[in-house]
Amino acid sequence: MKDIKISSPLNGKLVPLNEIDDPVFGSGAMGRGVAIKDPEGKVYAPFDGEITVFFPTKHAIGLKSNDGIELLIHVGMDTVQLNGQHFTAKADVGAKVKKGQVLLEFNPDGIKKAGYQTTTPVVVTNHTEFGDITFEIKGQPSITLKAAGDEAPASGGGGGKANLSKGGGDDDDAQYAGLPDEERVAKLIMKYVGGPDNVRTAEHCATRLRLIVNDKSKIQEKKVENIDGVKGQFFAAQQYQIICGTGFVDKVTEEFIKLKPSLAGGGGKEAAYEQMTLIQKISRTLGDVFVPIIPVLVATGLFMGLRGALMSLGSEWGPTFLLMSQVLTDTAFAFLPALVCWSTMNKFGGTAVIGIVLGLMLVFPALPNAYAVGGAANDLANAGLTWQEASAMEEWAGKVPIPIDLGFIQIPLVGYQGSVLPALVLGIFAAKLQQWLKTFIPDMIDLIVTPFLTLTISMALGFLVVGPIMHGLEQVVFGAVQNFLGIPIVGGLIIGGLQQVIVIFGVHHVFSALEIYLLSTQGSDPFNAIITCATIAQGGAAMAVAIKTVDGKKRALYISSAVPAFLGITEPAIFGINLRFMKPFIYGCCGGAVGGAISSALGLAGTGMGITVIPGMLLYMNGQLPMYIACNLVALAVGFGLTYTLYKTEE
Repeated sequence: MKDIKISSPLNGKLVPLNEIDDPVFGSGAMGRGVAIKDPEGKVYAPFDGEITVFFPTKHAIGLKSNDGIELLIHVGMDTVQLNGQHFTAKADVGAKVKKGQVLLEFNPDGIKKAGYQTTTPVVVTNHTEFGDITFEIKGQPSITLKAAGDEAPASGGGGGKANLSKGGGDDDDAQYAGLPDEERVAKLIMKYVGGPDNVRTAEHCATRLRLIVNDKSKIQEKKVENIDGVKGQFFAAQQYQIICGTGFVDKVTEEFIKLKPSLAGGGGKEAAYEQMTLIQKISRTLGDVFVPIIPVLVATGLFMGLRGALMSLGSEWGPTFLLMSQVLTDTAFAFLPALVCWSTMNKFGGTAVIGIVLGLMLVFPALPNAYAVGGAANDLANAGLTWQEASAMEEWAGKVPIPIDLGFIQIPLVGYQGSVLPALVLGIFAAKLQQWLKTFIPDMIDLIVTPFLTLTISMALGFLVVGPIMHGLEQVVFGAVQNFLGIPIVGGLIIGGLQQVIVIFGVHHVFSALEIYLLSTQGSDPFNAIITCATIAQGGAAMAVAIKTVDGKKRALYISSAVPAFLGITEPAIFGINLRFMKPFIYGCCGGAVGGAISSALGLAGTGMGITVIPGMLLYMNGQLPMYIACNLVALAVGFGLTYTLYKTEE
């Protein structure tokens, strides 16, 4: 067999193949070759020949020289996920090329910012037909890969031994084998994210360890993902998020922080917030405000569903017992502005009890009730009266706003029962006002003067400016979305198809305010019914991938990532499986669209929010449970069926 020499098709640093962070290329499974670190952004033809393969995503090229060398050039690691972004083809498949001709241009900085490595494997796929294979870059030591049998190959060296010796390398991970799982996983994660010096903050949510790092390029993503116990990893909302699973992530985070005790102070949210886009900042802020309220609304919704189920079965309740049940189910929504103001003051650094009192002022019992005012609107129009005229008539007392006459304008004074935006904006203003007052009010009188001024100024602003404006805006914006949801089939189809796409970008918390508004104004949440279809469809798509996967270890990992979707948590399924292969994610969105359309057509609506899929069944005990189950099964069947039928595991 003849020896061959190949000029590198990229300019950069020539390194042995076993130094890259990819087990497939690094093991030599794709052929003998080298890798180019920090490539400049152009791929040149290394010889005269033709392009035999040019992937649609433009990240990989197959070439064949005139003397029979078959070469694969794969730009970056996992860059297929970029779907062609940052790549520009300069030739087509089948084209005859000359040595030195530019075949492809790419943006290394853009690829790195997207979270991917640019190190590029270059391998001879028909290496068994040749002897020694030498790769050259002008000005650097060449790398020669010995033919099989001439020398024992370097461990994991891509099928041959390089004459360019490289010392060091990673320690053997076997040293961690005897440790408890959480300690082993934590130490390996710390190792592959660049060590303690590269980690700024660490925190966790229900399923994921969330890190802010100093240098993304130091993260060895493939090795993190291959840790036994890690179900996936991705960048989102400026955080490196590692999926460990419910319960286990708490233990891993605890062990991880032990490796750098200064991380115990948290600060992850603030560090991530600084790097977010405006939309992500708004979504995260709304999430921080409304998420603490959701458990109360979940409990309320569960009891509403249970009460509906019992009454639909013919249960008869006495007036006193019925009143007690109404106290349990209606209190949270009757005093919703107090909850929102409290949570907002907490979020923006104000005194929580001031927020509670300010929110209670918005629903003070002596004010005309917002629900009564809304209910009397049609009667007022039929009587041919304006609210200003009716306010002077005793029979309309409590049913129309009380006018506040400022001389040049009359402002309606009304309670804000069930409103979200007035309480949110007023809470932000009050928190900032309190902080400003503290900058100059002496400590001696701060305890008395600051709360007094904060409440007085905020209340006046709330009733005269913020309340009327934000309540009107709330009715327009949320009312428009509510009407869209009410469009049979169409509303559910679009929202069910796109909801999980919104989850990917981390801005889904923006819908918390909408769901709370729907529950407070109409007593049910049709949005919940639609998004539960989107959730279970992604679980079905992930389960189909798992069933079709031949490798036993991967199949077990995929199943464990898919199962949480049936409990309402889709991140492991999305980021661990579906998005990696893209088509399953698209098929899952199709399932969500179909299920959402059926849900919309049937008029499904939950009695609460915050839980979906199997736990969400408790929100549909008021006679809608069979329809809820049917919609979920349809969404599951479509997501699973399309993936199982159309997705090929080799993709």
